[in-house]
Amino acid sequence: MSFDVPTDRRYLESHEWTTTDGDTVRIGITDFAQDELGDVVFVELPDVGSEVTAEAEFGVVESIKAVSDLLSPVSGTVTAVNEDLFDAPELLNQDPYGDGWMLEVEPSDESEFDDLLTADEYRDNVE
Repeated sequence: MSFDVPTDRRYLESHEWTTTDGDTVRIGITDFAQDELGDVVFVELPDVGSEVTAEAEFGVVESIKAVSDLLSPVSGTVTAVNEDLFDAPELLNQDPYGDGWMLEVEPSDESEFDDLLTADEYRDNVE
């Protein structure tokens, strides 16, 4: 099996990804995760202004096969939520690294990003 694992982001073993532009991090689920889930039918995400904690649950994704908790790669304050997912959860299947992003977070500890898996480390985990 071959899954898209972009090298410009960091990963959790639980199949969430994150990218950073310096001030905020963007979070989503990986190509592997969306493939394992199957057709996504529902997404539950926190409100803007909520606090998330590294490796703690921040939401839920539901597919025709399973319900999975979503874990945050970093701690911080939610600054944006991809509201398109509420009406079109299938974006997670179609474009997990682009239009299917979930949250943007202002990290409270930027060093957490550096502790996450690299693309190669994540790929080794799923293959």
